[in-house]
Amino acid sequence: MDNLHHIVVVGGGAGGLELVTSLGRKLGKKGKARITLVDAGLTHVWKPLLHEVASGSLDANSNEVNYRAHARRHHYEFQLGRMNGLNREAKELVIAPFFDEEGIEVVPERRLKYDTLVIAVGSTANDFGTPGAQENCLFLDSLKQARRFHNLMLNAFLRKNHEAMQGGAHALNISIIGAGATGVELAAELRMASRELPVYGMNHLKASDVSITVIEAADRILPALPGRLSAAATKELGRQHVKVLNGQPVSEIRPGLVVLKDGTELPSEMTIWAAGIKAPAFLANLDGLESNRSNQLIVHQTLQTTQDTDIFAFGDCAACPQPNSDRPVAPRAQAAHQQADTLFKTLCNRLEGKDAVPFVYNDYGSLINFSHYTTVGNLMGNLSGRSMYIEGKVARLFYVSLYRMHQVALHGFLRTGVIWFMDKISRAMQPRMKLH
Repeated sequence: MDNLHHIVVVGGGAGGLELVTSLGRKLGKKGKARITLVDAGLTHVWKPLLHEVASGSLDANSNEVNYRAHARRHHYEFQLGRMNGLNREAKELVIAPFFDEEGIEVVPERRLKYDTLVIAVGSTANDFGTPGAQENCLFLDSLKQARRFHNLMLNAFLRKNHEAMQGGAHALNISIIGAGATGVELAAELRMASRELPVYGMNHLKASDVSITVIEAADRILPALPGRLSAAATKELGRQHVKVLNGQPVSEIRPGLVVLKDGTELPSEMTIWAAGIKAPAFLANLDGLESNRSNQLIVHQTLQTTQDTDIFAFGDCAACPQPNSDRPVAPRAQAAHQQADTLFKTLCNRLEGKDAVPFVYNDYGSLINFSHYTTVGNLMGNLSGRSMYIEGKVARLFYVSLYRMHQVALHGFLRTGVIWFMDKISRAMQPRMKLH
């Protein structure tokens, strides 16, 4: 085992977990390499689903992948812990101590040797230094944060329902800062929650009592996507009675209040920050590796870091150049999926002394899901390069297929089919919302 080439992947997000799964099946199973995944959590949930976990429309317990069980099934090792440093000369990474919920150290600091290191630690929200954001906003960077949001949301609805029963003021104001895909989809999920919860006993609080506002600094929502998609999304949010404020930068967040740049003060009992992302701060000073202002590691088109050919980075935490473009690859789930495929080929080539494979991003379009209401999106034509606008059931089918493709990459077609069948049974037997 010690003589095997050791590939360490840090980060069990969508791209990292897909990569170790492929490497385990190809190399680990045949004893050609030792594969290790390092992650700070015990389970994986596809990050684009976190807003559904937060609203309660998705039960994370039935959609989690346990790293230990998955590692055993797919021939790789799993190390629990957060990367905390790097020694490139010794070719080892530092894993921080692991503490339980009471602050007691369970596992001390460790050092893990590698031959090839892949960093795929994803991203966190970027509040751009906005005063009060860290103290007064909720974030959706992790499963833990999504679950906390869900509990706070249920408590807020329960409190306002009780106030309505007593005949008092009971309006609930929710603000979402940032109108990218996460912010827009979360707004739709929260509107659905406001209409579903009265069915389960909170019938004194009406959906009209819940005000949902999406605040965007740019002149339109979904600013990174085509204008037609933005217009369709704006229209759909209007149908769902979600207020949209475009061209309104936020200057400060106070307890129960959002202050806009023009001085307008908006009451907000729940404020969610969904504007902008950045890579984790520890990447900015990682033993001489080059990074940018967003803490992303700068890589070549081969996904190798500029200062070390034995260290790769991909996904949201990496800035990867593309031919004929002055901008790096956008931090999107489909980019991480494609990079994992390319990196799998490169790492297999490395063991055979072959060259790395340059990464070329293919944009297959974008899909925005409005809970159970509708889905809109655009698909890119492979031959013409032109996009095709889709909506309704067809768009919803494509949206659902993205998650199923991720599951196929992790479990294979047969197990994904079983998971799909069990999901159908679960949805038929369980309430439409998670109520605890």
